[in-house]
Amino acid sequence: MQVIWPVVSHFGHQLCPLPTALLSTHTGGFERFTFLDLSEEMERIITHWKELKLSFDAVYSGFLGSENQINIVESFIKDFSEEKTLILVDPVMGDNGEIYRTYTKGMCDGMKHLCGYADIITPNLTEAYILLGREYEDRSDIQSFYSMLDELLAISNKNKCAVLITGIRHAEQNTIGAVFAVKENDKITYGNSFAAYCDRFFPGSGDMFSSILLSKLLNGNQLKESVKTAVQFISGVSKHTRSLNTPYTYGLDFERLLGELQ
Repeated sequence: MQVIWPVVSHFGHQLCPLPTALLSTHTGGFERFTFLDLSEEMERIITHWKELKLSFDAVYSGFLGSENQINIVESFIKDFSEEKTLILVDPVMGDNGEIYRTYTKGMCDGMKHLCGYADIITPNLTEAYILLGREYEDRSDIQSFYSMLDELLAISNKNKCAVLITGIRHAEQNTIGAVFAVKENDKITYGNSFAAYCDRFFPGSGDMFSSILLSKLLNGNQLKESVKTAVQFISGVSKHTRSLNTPYTYGLDFERLLGELQ
């Protein structure tokens, strides 16, 4: 949320957070972190929002704290979505070939089910393999990812949807970025965007990608342009953060660079 909120606000959107869990730190690289499941509070918040008759331009689902929360988010999408509501599901489940310690097989299966409601799905490479029920492979053959996109598109129940796989490394060109596919009825179009590779991983990069992507789409930008902006900005922020030599667990030092994000 510390990444998502300032980015979405920067683009001029009011964010209405529905917290899923309270943690002392994120789960990447820290030991003995505290974890408070907020499922009961989520349901109380949703009840109040229904009383207020709130409506939303978009619903963005990210990190979930329990299997039951997948059911809560599913119901939320059904109750609050209108025809114009853009549904983005970032199936946060793991990274670098590993499933997060707070996730179970049931949660991973439920996340795939939740993706069925999405207009946009934004897994990283690890999560793409989880959604497809395959063992993780650290590959760099760009063309091979397009067949994965075809299978991932089939998860959504929408006639028009998009899937983007982030964290794709193009080793020969020393770049990193995303590949994407858009399905509209029976037609599928593909694309990709890459930027300079930073040889250090920073937690929160996926949250930033989805936040920039969604915000720009809501502002009327095309998908290809939105992906390019997200990839280029994260590359620059990663390079800047690396130069500070702070522990990677502190995440991206992006706040002072938000003015460059358009």
